[in-house]
Amino acid sequence: MSERVQKKAWVFIVPSIFLILVFVFYPMVQALITSFQTGIGADLEFEGIANYRRMLTDGTFRKALFNTLIFLIIQVPIMILLALAISSVLNDKRLKFRGLFRTAIFLPCVTSLVSYSIIFKSLFATDGFINVCLMKLNLIDNPITWITDPFWAKVLIIIAITWRWTGYNMVFYLAGLQGIDASVYEAADLDGANAFQRFFHITLPLLKPVILFTTINSTIGTLQLFDEPMNITNGGPANSTITISMYIYNLLFKYQPNFGYAAAISYVIVILIVILSMIQFKAGDDK
Repeated sequence: MSERVQKKAWVFIVPSIFLILVFVFYPMVQALITSFQTGIGADLEFEGIANYRRMLTDGTFRKALFNTLIFLIIQVPIMILLALAISSVLNDKRLKFRGLFRTAIFLPCVTSLVSYSIIFKSLFATDGFINVCLMKLNLIDNPITWITDPFWAKVLIIIAITWRWTGYNMVFYLAGLQGIDASVYEAADLDGANAFQRFFHITLPLLKPVILFTTINSTIGTLQLFDEPMNITNGGPANSTITISMYIYNLLFKYQPNFGYAAAISYVIVILIVILSMIQFKAGDDK
């Protein structure tokens, strides 16, 4: 590469590096510094690891961490498996109206978070459409209190997240499936492999990089979960659906502002993301 071409390349690279440093790395470093301080604004004072020690005795933080991990452990595998199954079906060239089905399943991803949260609250209300249908089908005798019962409120959040993000992961799997040479499946057919054998011995191994990518993305998104609990259940009842991100928001804007403690809790998310991503990369390593 000539020196002239290199100079032109740096013209495009330098602005991006500058913006990343200013809007990504500087806030991260500043948040880390703030996590060792207490107070507000100019009154911040260095307190060492006091904010981190406080987490050990903070019942609300433990509840938020527990809820977030529950959503992660239950919802992410369900969503990934569902997206894989749907993409495998919709990749079949013999299926009619494939484009329509793909669009319909992907549409929730572009739906306004606030709008669909309001609709979900209406659908899953005590006298809402879902309870009416379940009672008419004789699946339940009494309406389920989706929003006011701690267990069912968690189930509702999991349903909402799965509904919204399954189509997003499905698109990645469809792209991966379309990149697999059809001759591989033809050879498997000649060898007498059935549909399940083709899926587990051809599709899954060849989709491994895509599965790793979507799993890490979904993990990061779930650890940062905020919109659905905030708009559907407002973290209730009795903090049964509060997440770490919601607790950070409450510390900054609802309770007495505590920037240092909120910054310390935000780094819990960072640490969890790093640890879980490393585990997933290790699990996805072919070596």
